[in-house]
Amino acid sequence: MIDLLILYMVSKREFTMYAIQKGIESEFGVYTRPSFGALKPALRRLEFNDFLSTRKMMSDGGKLSVYYLATKKGLQELKRLTLEKLSDNPVQFITNAKIKLSCAEFLDYEEKKQLFFDLKSLAMSFKICAEKILNDEYTEKNFYEKILLDNTICEYSNLITIIEGFEKDNERNS
Repeated sequence: MIDLLILYMVSKREFTMYAIQKGIESEFGVYTRPSFGALKPALRRLEFNDFLSTRKMMSDGGKLSVYYLATKKGLQELKRLTLEKLSDNPVQFITNAKIKLSCAEFLDYEEKKQLFFDLKSLAMSFKICAEKILNDEYTEKNFYEKILLDNTICEYSNLITIIEGFEKDNERNS
């Protein structure tokens, strides 16, 4: 997910590593907060794969600054990462789905349609699973489990509703 976040940040203009980290924190901080220790190897990997171009410049104080910008290949990779299917593991699903949805502006009509379908389908399957567990009369659940399962079902329902709104908007703008 860090590659997606970096490419999203540098897709419109160039940033230093510090500015990328602050930008991610500013735009996606409610979902994730990558450290410099995670950013540096990701930036190197993206540059090595020609997804980023760099420009080095000396500041007035004599410090070398490196600026990163997405290449054409990097913009294609941004689309690919946004459309890449998420894991069937529900642990980080809602967070990762929200990040992908936030980056959907770079997709065309059909790509958005596919992303929305994939995310909504997975959210529905997780919601159904949570409902089955909550309603399973053969497994006794304590008060806390019931509340948490009910909350999980609400989270999936809310995400599905949001995606359905995005689908309608995508249809209107096609």
